[in-house]
Amino acid sequence: MSNLSKNEKRLKRKIRIRKKLSGTTERPRLCVFRSTKHIYAQIIDDTIGKTLVAASSVEKDFVKTGDKKACANSVGKLVAKRALEHGIKKIVFDRNGYIYHGRLTALSEGARETGLEF
Repeated sequence: MSNLSKNEKRLKRKIRIRKKLSGTTERPRLCVFRSTKHIYAQIIDDTIGKTLVAASSVEKDFVKTGDKKACANSVGKLVAKRALEHGIKKIVFDRNGYIYHGRLTALSEGARETGLEF
């Protein structure tokens, strides 16, 4: 049995994923962070090290509807809408060490519904 906490295991997975994955100017990286109450998404161009677009469930103008999955879906739609306004259509999805399940799936489905390709 390992003595690592859940978050330490996630951080190890995150490092392993980020070795292979990086956002370019043509395909920036959609990075997701999930806390117990909220979800955050940002699109990053790693070549210049800059966040191009961001959205979260903490923003003042964000209207919470339903459960956490529904909020994640609307955050995905919001970040995709903002990305399309900036001319970003293709991205690379960075799950940040989280398992692709639940709120992460809902966020990515919301982004795909709105028009992002990944």
